[in-house]
Amino acid sequence: MIRSPGTVGFGVRCAPVASSRLLGAIATSLAIGTLSLCLMVTMTVLSIKATVAMPIP
Repeated sequence: MIRSPGTVGFGVRCAPVASSRLLGAIATSLAIGTLSLCLMVTMTVLSIKATVAMPIP
């Protein structure tokens, strides 16, 4: 395979991938999803601890 002169990597031009508003919306939704997942895990752990602590009748 012969490399063409003057080419390096995949390309020199940098194309914008997404707007800053779109990236902000994605970051916000990921943060909200992460917080809700942590809240669900915390509630599950607490309910399991409460269930285990109850005596069996």
